[in-house]
Amino acid sequence: MDPVISLIREELEKHADPGIRKSSRRFFREPVTCYGMKTTTATTIAKKYWATIRSRDKKEILSLCEELYRSGYLEETFIASEWARRLSLHYDREDSAVFRHWIETYISNWASCDGFCNHAAGDFIGRFPDSISELEQWTRSENRWLRRAATVSLILPAKHGKSLTNRYRLRHSS
Repeated sequence: MDPVISLIREELEKHADPGIRKSSRRFFREPVTCYGMKTTTATTIAKKYWATIRSRDKKEILSLCEELYRSGYLEETFIASEWARRLSLHYDREDSAVFRHWIETYISNWASCDGFCNHAAGDFIGRFPDSISELEQWTRSENRWLRRAATVSLILPAKHGKSLTNRYRLRHSS
C-alpha cells in the first residue's frame, strides 16, 4: 500500500464521528460503509493530500484512486473522485475504460456515483463530446450505477450549455 493511502486512512479515522456514521446511513437504501464525517471534511483531506501526489504520473494517481475506491468507504470514494477530477486536463480517450471499470466495480451508492460522475466523468464528456455514444450504451446496462452515471455525467456539461440534445436523448432512451 502506498504510504499516502495509509496517511489518508489515519486522518479519516481521526475525523470519524460515530453519530454522523449512524445518521448518514438513513440517506441510502443500500448498505453503506463510511467513517462518518461531513463531505467537506473528506474534500479537505483530498485537497491536502493532492498537494503531495499531484506531481506523480497520471497512471500512478489513477492507481491510487482505484485503491481508494476498492476500500468501499464512502469518504474514500469522495477523495478518489476529487483526485480524478483534478486530472481532467490530462484525460485521454483510454480513461473512459478506467472510469467505466470503476463505476461497474466499485460504485455502490448514489453519493459515490454522483460525486464521481458530476465532475470527473462530466469533465471527460466535456473534453471528448463524441464519447456520448458510450453513455448511450451505459443506459442499457444491467448495472444500475452505470445507468445512473450515463445521465449524471451530463449534468455539468449541460449546465455549461454542452450536450443538451444528447442529454435529452439519453433521458428518453432508457
